[in-house]
Amino acid sequence: MTVIVTGAAGFIGMHVAERLLARGERVVGVDIFNDYYDPALKEARAARLEANPAFHMVRMDIADAAAFEALVRGAGAERVVHLAAQAGVRYSIDNPFAYERSNLAGHLSVLEACRRSERCGHLVYASSSSVYGERPLDGAGFREDDPVDRPASLYAATKRACELMSQTYASLYGFPQSGLRFFTVYGPWGRPDMAYFSFTRKILAGEPIQVFGEGRMARDFTYIDDIVDGVTGVLDRPGPPGENRLFNIGGGSPAPLLDMIDMLERLLGREAEKVFLPMQPGDVRATFADVSRLRALTGYAPHTPLERGLEAFVAWYLAQPG
Repeated sequence: MTVIVTGAAGFIGMHVAERLLARGERVVGVDIFNDYYDPALKEARAARLEANPAFHMVRMDIADAAAFEALVRGAGAERVVHLAAQAGVRYSIDNPFAYERSNLAGHLSVLEACRRSERCGHLVYASSSSVYGERPLDGAGFREDDPVDRPASLYAATKRACELMSQTYASLYGFPQSGLRFFTVYGPWGRPDMAYFSFTRKILAGEPIQVFGEGRMARDFTYIDDIVDGVTGVLDRPGPPGENRLFNIGGGSPAPLLDMIDMLERLLGREAEKVFLPMQPGDVRATFADVSRLRALTGYAPHTPLERGLEAFVAWYLAQPG
């Protein structure tokens, strides 16, 4: 099977592509290699993938609708995993138009290409836990049918808009789609703008770390291998024609931010100098995934405790050159 993975030089994209290659698929990766964070990390991820002859990387802006449609047709893609997007809640405050092109125009381009393709039988696309907005933890996880009409950031608003566009295209044109609401993904080869990554760098450098929300925040941290289990499990099980399904992919167990910092301090053998700051615009205090819908479809069972996942990340980080 030929699968197109957009955002293949990204964190989740690289790991998904590797899993697909390992099981014998042909993978065409697409990425723009922008400079939201150091492109050298994206180049290193791409190099890992390009070592496999069944992988081909295309450097392309997915918002170029004609070019992306030609790629889907030319590759004979039977599945598309659309992970490319402009990420970052805080970045959207200062750079809103980056989200218009990458997230909105980009998603529309992918939808058009898939609905015009004669071979594409399933589109799996990335959404985000951010669509749930600010809500208290009440002992139960966020469910896919919970209200999602009060996004706290532009990033979240674009992700919800993508879900609605997919619902419309599924209804109009009949091809099955699956949207994945990711919850705080972490692990080796991760994004440098994520807290666990930047905290690690600063702790080792002896620099203070900024702890927003006065430390009273919690996240449903989800290790990358568990995320990939969920992505491939959904990819292999398309819904019926005309259906746009939504799934949470999370660890199912929120951890306080200060607990995560404590774990990093133990793993690094150093205490962090913490600067406690108020909540930042667009942030939410807590996330918590109810993954029962995904479990019912795929048997999804995240199995990586936070400290073990952080240990794997720290080992990878310390092994990097420079």
